[in-house]
Amino acid sequence: MLNSLFSSVISNGTVTGSSFLVCTLASLALGVLIAGIYWLTDKASKSFLLTLIILPAVIQMIIMLVNGNIGAGVAVAGAFSLVRFRSAPGNGKKISTIFLTMAVGLATGMGYILIAVFFAAVISLVSFLVSKFGPYSGDTERMLRITIPEDLDYEGVFEEVLHTYADRFELISVRTAGMGTLYKLEYRIYPRQNISSHEMIDRLRERNGNLEIFYGRPVTSETPEL
Repeated sequence: MLNSLFSSVISNGTVTGSSFLVCTLASLALGVLIAGIYWLTDKASKSFLLTLIILPAVIQMIIMLVNGNIGAGVAVAGAFSLVRFRSAPGNGKKISTIFLTMAVGLATGMGYILIAVFFAAVISLVSFLVSKFGPYSGDTERMLRITIPEDLDYEGVFEEVLHTYADRFELISVRTAGMGTLYKLEYRIYPRQNISSHEMIDRLRERNGNLEIFYGRPVTSETPEL
């Protein structure tokens, strides 16, 4: 009984109109589910959420078109190899979510609707629970950029302030500006709950000579180039 429930809706490798419609609707519905869970646990741009919604259906369509044809599979692989995606690298959660949508698309493309539903539901539930109740579940990543004069030794000068207002932080880049007269430090920080960002910035300004400070959400580019 259980084996029959998890069997493919595509019989004998032949895609019919009804099976195609069922698989496509299932792909889109599961894409909406995955995108919704991702949005609840980690706010994302509209373009990324749209990608999560349509990617299972796209993968499903490719699998159905290939359908055991080795020549078609090689042609599809060659076509995709011509596209180069040059964008900002995503974090582990984004990459794993994209792989989840691809796995769902592969399952629906082969007609295994219930397997895709079960797998997407379980992984999405685990992701939601870990994000809400796991270690560092309340973390919200922020980007902090501090401009300092060239004669200021930045090693250790801001750590005391950051330890006060952030659970974790990391200096990720240092670059020069203003013909070498300035340094720009970039930190990834995870601020404590209910901190005063105004107070934190005021304390940082006391140490950087009242030069420019940026504090906000990380800015990433999700637009691929061909």
